[in-house]
Amino acid sequence: MSNSIGMKGYMKGALLLTISAIIVKIMSAIYRVPFQNLVGDAGFYIYQQVYPFISFFVAWTSGGFAVAISKMLADAELCPDASLKKGLISRTVFLYLAGLSLVFFSVLFFGAELLAEWMGDEQLSPLLRTGSFVTLFMPFLAIMKGSFQSRGEMSPVAKAQVFEQFIRVTIILAGAFFVMATSRSLYSAGHMAVLGTVIGEVAGVLLLVYFSGKSFSTVPFKNIGKHHSEKKWPIIKEVTLLSISISMSSLLLLCFQLIDSFTVYSLMVENGIESQLAKEMKGIYDRGQSLVQLGIVIASSLSIAIVPLVAVQSKKKTGRGAKPFIQLTYRTALLFGVASSLGLVIVMPYVNKMLFETNALQMVLTIYVLQIIPLSIILTFTAILQGMGKLKVPFLILTGAILFKGIGNMTLVPLWNVLGSAVSSGVVLLFASILFIGYLKKLTSVQFAPLRFYIKLAGAGIAMALAVLLLNECLQMKSGMLSSGRMEAVVFGSVLIVTGAFVFLTFVAKSRMLSEKEWFLIPFGRRMAAYQLWLNKRK
Repeated sequence: MSNSIGMKGYMKGALLLTISAIIVKIMSAIYRVPFQNLVGDAGFYIYQQVYPFISFFVAWTSGGFAVAISKMLADAELCPDASLKKGLISRTVFLYLAGLSLVFFSVLFFGAELLAEWMGDEQLSPLLRTGSFVTLFMPFLAIMKGSFQSRGEMSPVAKAQVFEQFIRVTIILAGAFFVMATSRSLYSAGHMAVLGTVIGEVAGVLLLVYFSGKSFSTVPFKNIGKHHSEKKWPIIKEVTLLSISISMSSLLLLCFQLIDSFTVYSLMVENGIESQLAKEMKGIYDRGQSLVQLGIVIASSLSIAIVPLVAVQSKKKTGRGAKPFIQLTYRTALLFGVASSLGLVIVMPYVNKMLFETNALQMVLTIYVLQIIPLSIILTFTAILQGMGKLKVPFLILTGAILFKGIGNMTLVPLWNVLGSAVSSGVVLLFASILFIGYLKKLTSVQFAPLRFYIKLAGAGIAMALAVLLLNECLQMKSGMLSSGRMEAVVFGSVLIVTGAFVFLTFVAKSRMLSEKEWFLIPFGRRMAAYQLWLNKRK
């Protein structure tokens, strides 16, 4: 970061990036609902089979490489010949990314038929070819985002992220609506959705070019001078390791989805399930991704906000250092992870029908959303360890999780179909979260939360469950219906969700599971702090 940038400006920029990231994640979770409603479960399956291939490169570039480049450029500011060093880094990373993007493009474009065959559905190959063009914009997107962030200019990056997602979602939904109103081809609708991702990426690049003015065209190639003969390998090694470590938690979920793309549908067909039914079952199973993404929004926002705090506090020689932030992050992640997961389990019959038209495979989705709890811990602990500069062990844990997810799918899907995949994900993530807790505890000797916190958390969960279940019984008796249509599901589900959230948060506030000061450190926690003060002042 440039020395001209003050801490106040930096924190303001970090908050802006956090807000934009939350908006993007919410949009990413929500657009799937109308898309599934338009194309049905089989159409949703088609898009979700290809989505992780494309999003893997987007996440690695927009998240990993951009932040890694910004750190390296900011560090170069401390060198005596900063301008020359930054020019060398920019040029080397740009050319390295250009080579990577061509490799990834070739794999997806020319290997589309083979990949589609491995997934068991050869009609997916045109979608993979279209999606391959996303990779060609990797170098430009990463270099520009990294350059802006290294100078503390977060506003262009934040605006580009939201604009890119807005264009993507608009084209996906408009394209699906048009196709289903005309040809009604599910694969064409999926193709339009993939095209929307490509166009959204292009839109993001163009907006960053606009913000950059005319300077970008020369950034990667200027100020090489005497550094031209220096070794490039250390730069390539550093940016690769940093980018993977920074984006590893996002890549974990996408790798899980890639494994599902290659195993779930094909194994069900091999196991004797008719092709069309297998597609619909996989599409219903994929509904869980939207629910999980919504459930981990709090943990995701915490993971974005906590890195700079932990990085700064870990370097302090006096005081408690990063320990209070680690404790707060753990308790908040667990608090909202349990609330989201348990809440969805309780109201799943209504949520499933309210959002996705049918209540199919309710048990599968119920087990699927339980992974919100371990995921909330993994996301935040990965960010904490990243802030502390501890990258090797998290990488090994997450690599092991990906490996065991694959083994779990190969073992359990033939036995239990999509339920096997949901169980595989949940068990693997649970063990990974336990390993993260053990490693960070060993590293810091921090007591993450006292026993009374877990007792109060159990109390909040029980209070929420009882309130929702009792209210549900009253609503059912009053309506005289044991099974409701979609409109009733919308009304009942909304009432139960609001009631459950209110009871849970009121219990949390009344028992002061987090102090008012701690609420102020959490993104958007000011209102909760004010409510907690008001609640505990009442006689």
